[in-house]
Amino acid sequence: MTLLLGPPSSGKSTLMRALTGKLDKSLKVSGNITYCGHTFSEFYPERTSAYVSQYDLHNAEMTVRETLDFSRRCLGIGARYDMLAELAKRERDAGIKPDPEIDAFMKATAVQGQETNIITDLTLKVLGLDICADIIIGDEMIRGVSGGQKKRVTTGEMLTGPARALFMDEISTGLDSSSTFQIVKYVRQLVHVMNETVMISLLQPPPETYNLFDDIILLSEGYIVYHGPRENILEFFESAGFRCPERKGVADFLQEVSSKKDQRQYWYLEQEQYRYVSVLEFAERFKSFHVGQQMLKELQIPFEKSKTHPAALTTSKYGQSSWESLKAVMLREQLLMKRNSFIYIFKVTQLIILALMAMTVFLRTEMPVGKISDGTKFFGALAFSLITILFNGFAELQLTIKKLPVFFKHRDFLFFPPWTFGLANIILKVPVSLVESAVWVVLTYYVMGFAPAAGRFFRQLLAFFATHQMAMALFRFLGAILKTMVVANTFGMFVLLIIFIFGGFIIPRGDIRPWWIWGYWASPMMYSQNAISVNEFLASRWAIPNNDTTIDAPTVGKAILKSKGLFTEEWGFWVSTGAIVGFTILFNILYLLALTYLSSSSGSNTLVSDEENETNGEEMSTMPSSKPMDTNGAANRPTQSGIVLPFQPLSLSFNHINYYVDMPAEMKEQGFSESRLQLLSDISGAFRPGVLTALVGVSGAGKTTLMDVLAGRKTTGAIEGSIELSGYPKQQETFARISGYCEQTDIHSPNVTVYESILYSAWLRLSSDVDDSTRKMFVEEVMALVELDVLRNALVGLPGVDGLSTEQRKRLTIAVELVANPSIIFMDEPTSGLDARAAAIVMRTVRNTVNTGRTVVCTIHQPSIDIFESFDELLLLKRGGHVIYAGELGRHSHKLVEYFEAIPGVPKITEGYNPATWMLEVSSPLAEARLDINFAEIYANSVLYTKNQELIKELSVPPPGYQDLSFPTKYSQNFYNQCVANFWKQYKSYWKNPPYNAMRYLMTLLNGIVFGTVFWQKGKNLDSQQDLFNLLGATYAAIFFLGAANCITVQPVVAIERTVFYREKAAGMYSPLSYALAQTGVEVIYNILQGILYTLLIYVMIGYEWRADKFFYFLFFIVASFNYFTLFGMMLVSLTPSALIANILISFALPLWNLFAGFLVVRTAIPIWWRWYYWANPVSWTIYGVVASQFGENGGSLTVPGGNPVVVKQFLEDNLGIRHDFLGYVVLAHFAYIIAFFFVFGYSIKFFNFQKR
Repeated sequence: MTLLLGPPSSGKSTLMRALTGKLDKSLKVSGNITYCGHTFSEFYPERTSAYVSQYDLHNAEMTVRETLDFSRRCLGIGARYDMLAELAKRERDAGIKPDPEIDAFMKATAVQGQETNIITDLTLKVLGLDICADIIIGDEMIRGVSGGQKKRVTTGEMLTGPARALFMDEISTGLDSSSTFQIVKYVRQLVHVMNETVMISLLQPPPETYNLFDDIILLSEGYIVYHGPRENILEFFESAGFRCPERKGVADFLQEVSSKKDQRQYWYLEQEQYRYVSVLEFAERFKSFHVGQQMLKELQIPFEKSKTHPAALTTSKYGQSSWESLKAVMLREQLLMKRNSFIYIFKVTQLIILALMAMTVFLRTEMPVGKISDGTKFFGALAFSLITILFNGFAELQLTIKKLPVFFKHRDFLFFPPWTFGLANIILKVPVSLVESAVWVVLTYYVMGFAPAAGRFFRQLLAFFATHQMAMALFRFLGAILKTMVVANTFGMFVLLIIFIFGGFIIPRGDIRPWWIWGYWASPMMYSQNAISVNEFLASRWAIPNNDTTIDAPTVGKAILKSKGLFTEEWGFWVSTGAIVGFTILFNILYLLALTYLSSSSGSNTLVSDEENETNGEEMSTMPSSKPMDTNGAANRPTQSGIVLPFQPLSLSFNHINYYVDMPAEMKEQGFSESRLQLLSDISGAFRPGVLTALVGVSGAGKTTLMDVLAGRKTTGAIEGSIELSGYPKQQETFARISGYCEQTDIHSPNVTVYESILYSAWLRLSSDVDDSTRKMFVEEVMALVELDVLRNALVGLPGVDGLSTEQRKRLTIAVELVANPSIIFMDEPTSGLDARAAAIVMRTVRNTVNTGRTVVCTIHQPSIDIFESFDELLLLKRGGHVIYAGELGRHSHKLVEYFEAIPGVPKITEGYNPATWMLEVSSPLAEARLDINFAEIYANSVLYTKNQELIKELSVPPPGYQDLSFPTKYSQNFYNQCVANFWKQYKSYWKNPPYNAMRYLMTLLNGIVFGTVFWQKGKNLDSQQDLFNLLGATYAAIFFLGAANCITVQPVVAIERTVFYREKAAGMYSPLSYALAQTGVEVIYNILQGILYTLLIYVMIGYEWRADKFFYFLFFIVASFNYFTLFGMMLVSLTPSALIANILISFALPLWNLFAGFLVVRTAIPIWWRWYYWANPVSWTIYGVVASQFGENGGSLTVPGGNPVVVKQFLEDNLGIRHDFLGYVVLAHFAYIIAFFFVFGYSIKFFNFQKR
């Protein structure tokens, strides 16, 4: 069993991926890797070995057990069945009767294809996940298992499979040291009993875990510095002049000794002058070291292939047959659909509401039949139905993208053939699609007054069902190739637009320019339009003889079809439906191909190394080598001569804290009868200035919960007990001003730099009497303190995608809180996810902060000896949220050790053992059961408890001359400064977000060019009614589609920023209104530029009249429509818990805007009871404005089919109800919508908090 150690960005994950055959195909790789002498081409390395990734990607809606069951089912049983058969045969031959229990266990592990299996239970038990087996995993928005448990699920997923070589990447992040020890110990048994090959990389392995390993690989800057037995590694470094001090974990020493900043303190040859030994020098030195020479010798002798057992290397690509894989994936997708049933119910409800509205607009009593002009309203009804069905499929885009990260993980690990996932999604959506289409047709068909014949009813249902399938297939395919929400939404709208423009409704076939006619034949919507129109207009009731001489057709129905350029025979329906089915099949095949062959979009990690500032490296490490972390001394860095901003030292005491949440549904199902679940039980304690307190407990003991309760960050649940701040009851508003909270998840705006993030926080949180230059100096000082000065211009990025590494992000979180100059700081696991060196930097920062007289509390999971002993006091919790120790640690933790050793039956600590690990081991539930005691009761009856109660009493009396906290204003900056700071950040953020903004301008350009060329110079000749309707169609589509694209693409951007906003709002940084103003302000600027670009393209190409007033009216309406569309999108995000629901709401709102925009049904034809909605619809005002300003004064004449020519101006007034003299009101209405949407957005983010904590 090998331990892989190395600082961040040293290449640990890359090495593991290379050894498991998972490197990106585009990378150049030289050298060769063999398993038992076989190269990768001879077997499947992805199945022979298992790689446990450091990123936890899981389906948030599945429980822990379901996740492990699924992976076990997919990975199969490997050679277990054959092994069992061989064993049974040998036992029979030798006459051995196996032990019945062992026999039953062996048989149970060899069963394949079952939904549940004993291996899952075993894995759950080993990883300590049995307590949360039936709790969903959860994500940022859904509450699920804790971070440490999620990490163990990632490990468990691979342990359930049959792989014999395990490569585990940073599996201990977020776990306490005793859990890590137990897991590694189990893996060690696998290695030694089952002869498995294992390599594990750990960030801060405690000594007892480190000692479990046989071999060590030390990697630094991509070079192997050492690879060999654990026993020889210290000898190797001593030969180079470096020695590991006492009470220092060997693993921590190894990670620091190759770093330029930390190397000097370990130099022990006093007679020789210290010089920096580079990584390359160590690597060269290792080759001449006896271990290195031995290894090179071994590598020269090739492995004999004949010695390999046939079952050792996996030659089948997947763990089960394709049919079994499909079954497993189908069951999982079905489960996910059940868990997400809200979305599907929501979509159907939405369709029902839309159908009810459409029915009352196109009521059969208002739909006369028999004249050519009557066809217009039926066309409107059919087109609206078609658009609704198309838009309904749009949600598939987001659903697909949401599933991709987990799918790519499973695909790359060969869980199942990619086509099974695609096919399962396609098959399972057929019934959904059928229900949605049927709901629409059943509700609308007869009420709207379509042809009353059963055959035609079912044919319309068939056409809509085929169209819905086509739309879903198209958006699934787009989701699979575009992979990110922003790009997919923008491009998805563009594709919808193209399909729609050439769908034969906006512009008939006869009027399409010759260079675009191919677009008409390639548009799936054109075939849908043909199918439903032919089905309706060839019914017997439209077979009245046609008397219009301008159209050569025998019946009215055929004349209507002909005037629109559609098919005029019954075969047109079947040909069109066939074409739609063809498109569906084509898009589905493309979707399956995309899933199979496209690479997962793992963004390049442009991580920046901290080692770049080499000049500071020398003087930074002038600290005494005997004691790397002095609890009494202040900074280990040179003392800062910098500024100290004044703050007020405060103590925080809390007494008898209880916290309850509603009993989770999963636990109720298991028979828990209580209505509430208690997470914290009677917790009391005190945190004082200048004292560093550690909050420790096993994973799930309630550390973060207690921290959230004390910091006032809980949004759900019931809290009992008292919390006092220097003797006065805690008031959340003032408390937020003087406290800082470093959350476990590092939430920051992705598109600003490190310096900008910190400066922004200082700007809004330092009191207003601190001037600019002092503020900037303070920011520089804090950046130097947390060693972020090298990274000042690095983009923050999204976690696990790009930008800062975990450890750099953690330091940024601390810096953002430190610049607020708080009196009390809470830090939730500041060292989890960091290697020993980074953890030392972070703890140095924390220690320096405490030494300024602040009150600091940290929850901590896996402390090494030196990290643990840099704390002054400890609050220890056990599962269930009970306190089992609260008090001082003492030098070398002697007070803690004395307390526990005094309890009868508790084993003594061994010399050099980590007290943190020891204390968690002796107080574990297992130890409690063995000794038959309850540590919480022992503490409650101890002298220590009485002493703590006295201290709490003492602190609950205000010190003499001390006033209760109060501030003259709610926020530290005035409203104007808040707006300036917020706008500055949003502006910087937008400027650095090309996927969003560049994409939006590219789409504007493409949309403009498509419209311009389709309606090329149509504005010049206005002779017939159809010309006017074509221009009306052009106006409507130009406004509606690009506006809708804006509305949809702004949502993910606002949703990502909203999680940051929640953190900043909880910290009391600014008024939500200033945030809303800044975010809308920056959008307005981009929208104005977008509007100018679009107007210039369209205005020139369509050939509208060049008159200043007409041009500026057009420009105003376009810009205003972009703004209200964008604000509407932002508003929906602020009103809903997730971007997905906001997206579904859009697919509800947009068809309604579409229906009442005055194009599908002109205002004069809308039933009187719906006219109000025409006036309530922003799009109708924009179309009114554009048409009135361009043609409202036109005195030319129009030819009308079946009637006399009329003046354009008169025609607009009589038929469309549009008058030029109404323009002033139209302009005002646009301002009204923008302001209204802005206020709803502003107030929603102020009053709604969708974060469940």
